[in-house]
Amino acid sequence: MTTEFRHAPLEWTPEKAREIAKQEGVAFGEDHWELLRALQEFYARHHAVAINMRELQDALEEKFHHKGGMKHLYTLFPGGPVAQGCRLAGLKAPAGATDRGFGSVA
Repeated sequence: MTTEFRHAPLEWTPEKAREIAKQEGVAFGEDHWELLRALQEFYARHHAVAINMRELQDALEEKFHHKGGMKHLYTLFPGGPVAQGCRLAGLKAPAGATDRGFGSVA
């Protein structure tokens, strides 16, 4: 594991992320990797508590504000920057990220 992904789950690898991305039609660029690192870091900092969907969205909005915030992230991950991003980052999406009747909502 490189230090680039120092907060990644033990079983996660960039190769697994690329494989899932390919299956889901996501062409990876540096912005995609940046979101995965941000998600993994957020989860590492909040490992002792259940991840709060609103706090996570707010943190991502702040981190990526200079690029357009959540609106920009939805262009990268049309399946939802939280739901799809967590899948690719090897993380469990927080409650409220998906709706079984509708699909990804965040």
